Amino acid sequence: MRVNLTQGIALSAALVSGLSLTACQPSSETTASAAPKVSVETESKVTSTTDKRPNIVFILADDMGYGDLSVNGQANFTTPNLDEMAAQGINFTNFYAGSAVCGPSRSVLMTGQHVGNTPIRANQMAVKSKFGSHSRTLLKDELTVANVLQDAGYQTALIGKWGLGEIDDEGHPNDQGFDYFYGYTNHIHAHNHYPDYLWRNKEKVELKNEVIEADCDYCAGFGHRGEITPLDKRFEYSDDLIRDESIAYLKQAAQKDEPFFLFVSLVSPHANNEAETVDWAHGLEVPSTASFDHEDWPDTAKSYAAMVEHIDNSVGAIKAQIKALGLDDNTIVMFTADNGPHEEGGNDPSFHNSNGDNRGLKRYLYEGGIRMPTLAWGPGLVPEGIVSEHIGYFGDFMATAAEVAGVDVPANTDSVSFLPVLKGDAEKQKEHEYLYWEFYEHITQQAVRMGKWKAIRIPMVTGPIALYDMEADRAESTDVAVQHPEVVARIAEIMNENHVPSPLWIY
Repeated sequence: MRVNLTQGIALSAALVSGLSLTACQPSSETTASAAPKVSVETESKVTSTTDKRPNIVFILADDMGYGDLSVNGQANFTTPNLDEMAAQGINFTNFYAGSAVCGPSRSVLMTGQHVGNTPIRANQMAVKSKFGSHSRTLLKDELTVANVLQDAGYQTALIGKWGLGEIDDEGHPNDQGFDYFYGYTNHIHAHNHYPDYLWRNKEKVELKNEVIEADCDYCAGFGHRGEITPLDKRFEYSDDLIRDESIAYLKQAAQKDEPFFLFVSLVSPHANNEAETVDWAHGLEVPSTASFDHEDWPDTAKSYAAMVEHIDNSVGAIKAQIKALGLDDNTIVMFTADNGPHEEGGNDPSFHNSNGDNRGLKRYLYEGGIRMPTLAWGPGLVPEGIVSEHIGYFGDFMATAAEVAGVDVPANTDSVSFLPVLKGDAEKQKEHEYLYWEFYEHITQQAVRMGKWKAIRIPMVTGPIALYDMEADRAESTDVAVQHPEVVARIAEIMNENHVPSPLWIY
């Protein structure tokens, strides 16, 4: 279902009025401390536009743990810009990714459908994998949140990593609702933080870096050769380019009369897995570790901390640009990550306690794999200093964005708007009966979050169901399934009802 633009703008009037009731005065922010290398526009501010519906900026990190933010307990390094974002906005403590790996998590984010329904349920992009899953990209008639906002009159842009379609198929961002695209289409290509090219819409943009092919036996299954860039051939860092392109887009979008949706999809702190095939590099690729060179840490630990520092600086620079353009009173900014921390490229997630008190990592449906650091900020729209225990997930972004735009939520989604929480009206927030996940790579799994209960079944469909009381045991250390057979029975029903068998996704 495509939305009616005229109806959408009319419906939005009451929404904008409601949002303005929670307006807060923005506090001062020092641009230089956010990202000293970035030029921020400080001249003519945008004071009025024809369409007053809120802008939406969604910033996504790649493979980042709940505990990687100092506001969430990180002790080895600090994240001052993200901490400030939390202090000036909302810190969600029960917000979940769409999946425990990149592709399906992003598919859930874009379609508003959980992994039992969403089109992309594994990362493979080209051939049947050793796990039994076939590849699949988004198809043109599959509705994304970008389609919904584009049809509602929003300018739409994706800058960074996509992973749901390639340059020559229906899943390309320009065919999925994004007016503008700059970045990577492919997961394996995005492993390399110093690539020799990126894409601008459907045109290749050559970079100065010089890559060599990696000895990678799994890369063909993702539709791209693996690459590594020699240390002396690294000139342009992709997350620098993504940040700068995002800032340039904000300046351009601010001059138009339409609101905008900007999806900033960073590639840090994901590792370049293919770097493990050589002895002269590791996968935690970052321009500098200067802030941590004094630490008696492994090089990979210094690099991981530097990657998170780079993310923090990029978020600070984007926020500073929004404020400099005078857009902060009508822009909602969200920050989160697509799944939990990884053990790739030489990284040891336990060194920095990246998953905090949560069990599990990337590729596991335990909390460490899917509970995400999630923040919302917008001084004119979002209340200040809120810690929200609302239980939500990536699929809810569809309904939330539609409500912000003043249009109907598409049919056939598993999406509940969390706009009441964003407005400071938590008592009006509708809650999910449950959240559902399934997983097809590594080992198959199903998971359900239902109120205080969290359940995991390994393997999918046939395995026993373990049950955890998240109020008493957030670390998922004690299985209480035997003590609560009625809860386990209900969760078994949920798992059976939500798993939709498909020849593409084999367990």
